[in-house]
Amino acid sequence: MASSHQLKNFDVFLSFRGDDTHRGFVSHLFKALTQQGIQTFIDDNLHRGKNISEELLKTIENSSTSIIVFSKNYASSSWCLDELAKIMKCTKKVLPVFYQVDPSEVRKQRGDFGKVLTKLEKKIKDKTKVQRWRDALNKAANISGWDDKNSCTESELVQKIVEEILNSEFIQMPSIVATMELVGINSHIEALTKLLDIESNDVRMVRITGLGGIGKTTIAKAIYNSFSNHFKAKSFLENVREWSETNQGIIHLQETLLKGISEDKNLGVNTKPEVTTRINKILRLKKVLIILDDVDNANQIETLLGQCECFVGSRIILTTRYKSLLVNRNGLSTYDYGVKGLDEDEAIKLFRKHAFPSNEVPEDYLELEKQAISYAKGLPLALKVMGRDLCEQTIHEWNDALDYYKKNLHEDIQKILRRSYEGLTEDEKNIFLDIACFFKGYDMRYNMIKDELKACGLNPYGIQNLINKGLIDRYNDYLSMHDLLQQMGKDIVRQEAPQKPGECSRLWCYEEALDVVIENMIKFKA
Repeated sequence: MASSHQLKNFDVFLSFRGDDTHRGFVSHLFKALTQQGIQTFIDDNLHRGKNISEELLKTIENSSTSIIVFSKNYASSSWCLDELAKIMKCTKKVLPVFYQVDPSEVRKQRGDFGKVLTKLEKKIKDKTKVQRWRDALNKAANISGWDDKNSCTESELVQKIVEEILNSEFIQMPSIVATMELVGINSHIEALTKLLDIESNDVRMVRITGLGGIGKTTIAKAIYNSFSNHFKAKSFLENVREWSETNQGIIHLQETLLKGISEDKNLGVNTKPEVTTRINKILRLKKVLIILDDVDNANQIETLLGQCECFVGSRIILTTRYKSLLVNRNGLSTYDYGVKGLDEDEAIKLFRKHAFPSNEVPEDYLELEKQAISYAKGLPLALKVMGRDLCEQTIHEWNDALDYYKKNLHEDIQKILRRSYEGLTEDEKNIFLDIACFFKGYDMRYNMIKDELKACGLNPYGIQNLINKGLIDRYNDYLSMHDLLQQMGKDIVRQEAPQKPGECSRLWCYEEALDVVIENMIKFKA
C-alpha cells in the first residue's frame, strides 16, 4: 500500500498492470532488485480505486528510477496511466520493459494495446487527461528499454534489468543509507577507509564496536555505500544475532549471503550443508565485501563464512557490541574501530535535524535544547528519539518532557540498550546493576568493589566481561558507564517493586533508604 511508504525515498518505482504481471515477471524482478539491496517500491494494492492517491504520487517523486512494465492490458487501467503520466513528468530515469507487447504498439497506441486504450477512453470525459496519457505512452516507448522477445528467458531479462540499475548513475549502490545526510559520518568513513585499505591484496576484517544506539549499523551501511562498487561480489547481512537464534534463520542468512556473492541470482538451496559448501567454494575464488551486522559470537561468523583465510583480497566488516568478540584466523588481518558518541557540535546538528526541521531555533528554546543534548551524552539514538518527541511542542511541553526523561528512560531508547543487558549471565546482570546503582566512578585500584562483589557471591572477573561487552569502561582505573545505561540499570531495579522501594534488590537513593530504615524500625518496635 502506498500509504505505508510515503515518507521513504526509493531507488526504483515499479509501474505495472497487476493482472498481467504481478504474480509472475514483476514478482521475480522485485525479488531480484531487493536482493541486491536496491530499495524498490511495489504497490501490492491490486484492487485500486479510480483515482491515484497523493501518497503514491509522492512516492513516485521520491524515487530515483522508474521501471515501467508495459503489458497487453497496461492501458486498460487509468491508475497505471496516471502513474505513467506522473513518472514521465518527474522521474529522473525511466526504464521501459515491453512484456509480451510490441514497443511500436505502445508508441503508436495501435494493435491490441491501442484497442484496450480506446476502450478505456470512451469512459473518460476529461479529454485533456486522455491526451496526457497518450503523450506519456509515446514518450516512454521512445526510450531505449527491453523487449522480452529479445531475451532467451525471463530470468535473463530480469538479470539485465538489475545490472542496468546497479550501473545507473542515479543509484548509489546499495542505497541503504543517504550518506551525505548523516551527521558526523565523514570522520568515520575517513578512519575506516584507512583500516580497510581496499587496494591491498590481504584479507581484512574490521570490527565496528560500541554501545547500542551509537550508530554502528548506520556507519556500516555508509561504508557499504562507499566501497561496494570496488567489489563484484558483496553482501550486507542485517540482524545476524536475531536470525541466528533458529536453524531456519541461519539458513536464511546463508542463502542471502550466497545470492549476494554468486553470479546466479536464482539459486535454489535446500539444506544448510549445501549452502555452506557453495559459499566456501565462491569465497575461495572471489574478492568480496561482506558486512555482518549485529554479531554477538564467533560461531555466527564461522557458520556464515567458514575459514576466512581462504578469501582473496576480501573485506569483512562486523558490527558488534562486544569488544572481546574473538576471531582467530591465520592470514586474516583484524582491526577494531570503536565508535564514540557525537561531539557537542554534531549532537546539536543531529538534534536540531529532528526537533527543528526548519533549522530555526527560537531563542527561548536554546536553554532547553542544551538540557536535552546534555542528557543524551552524544548518543545518536537518544538525540533522534528526543528530537522527534519534542518537535513542534510548546516550551511547557518541553519542560515536562525533559523532567520525565530524567526520571524515566524513553521506551525506544531502553528497548535498544536493554538488548545488551538481556544477553548477560545472571552474575553479570547483578554486577552491572551494582555498578549502575553504587560503583560508577569508583577507583578499581582499591579492593572495596571486589570485596563487596565477593561478599554477595559474585566473581569480580565479571567486571572485565562487562568491559569486553561494551557496557562499562575503565578510564585511569575508574569505572565508567554511559549515563543512559546507568539510568536503564536503575530503572530495572525500580521495576522490581515500583511502589515499594524496600522490596527492591538495591537502594541507592538516600531519601528512599532512610524511609525504608525508619519504616523497618517502626515495625521492629511494634
